[in-house]
Amino acid sequence: MKFLLNLYLNAAALPGQEFDHEQFLAAAGQAGELISGHVFADPSISAVVRVRDNVVTVTEGPYLPTQDHVAGQYLVDCENRERAVELACLISSGEIVGVEVRPLMDSAGMEM
Repeated sequence: MKFLLNLYLNAAALPGQEFDHEQFLAAAGQAGELISGHVFADPSISAVVRVRDNVVTVTEGPYLPTQDHVAGQYLVDCENRERAVELACLISSGEIVGVEVRPLMDSAGMEM
């Protein structure tokens, strides 16, 4: 099963904050469960696209004004949700306020 691990960072953290996830990377890498990982740019340079009643609007900046934002993600392929949660527990950084473990679905709505 594939899971997306979204890393939430406190907005007060310094831009370009480096993450120390050696335990996670070692465990997921050695088990062959790590597919990919990405660090996101600061949300202040993002854009949000909305379509309502066939009207497109583009708003500059983050989706919602909040203290926390998604700062990065890992894609893992694990046997089950419990293993994905176990790997998420290995992601440690003083700036990370939480890790969301979300299963991926295919276009038919089935877990991948």
